[in-house]
Amino acid sequence: MGKNSMTTDFLKECMSDSLLKLMRKKDFSKITVDEIAAGAGVNRSTWFRNYTTKNEALTFKLVKLWDRWADEYDLSEKRGYNTDNAQDFFRFNYENRTVLKTIRDAGLKSAIYDAFYSAMMPLFQTDVQGCYFSRFYSYGLFGLLDEWISRDFLETPDKMTEIFNNII
Repeated sequence: MGKNSMTTDFLKECMSDSLLKLMRKKDFSKITVDEIAAGAGVNRSTWFRNYTTKNEALTFKLVKLWDRWADEYDLSEKRGYNTDNAQDFFRFNYENRTVLKTIRDAGLKSAIYDAFYSAMMPLFQTDVQGCYFSRFYSYGLFGLLDEWISRDFLETPDKMTEIFNNII
């Protein structure tokens, strides 16, 4: 990754973190771009150079968390989600449950879904079968994740993997 790309990602993540921090204190719809930018130590124009919506910032943050987590656990061969790495999916989400609950509690499930769909898309070819399978699979996983979040992560990642394998 080039220096410019790293700087851009750093700024984007700072703004995403600022948004998440504000979400813990304030209703999502009342959070302004000026507040997000001030919390990130950037100006308003930096926000608009990098994001068009607040949802986009949350999706970016989740994808970055996955990329970082996958690197930490050496999941280079498993850069998305599939039946072979369901346990990784559930472990990752459990470790990031505070962020996921913050986003879901704000009524922003779409940001969570968009992040996981984005992270898993590189696994699939552009053929028709692959496109439908990836969409089907991502919605199914999202449904399990959404229920797990709503249950306040009562089940362990291992139990969720067992449930997933029983369903599949």
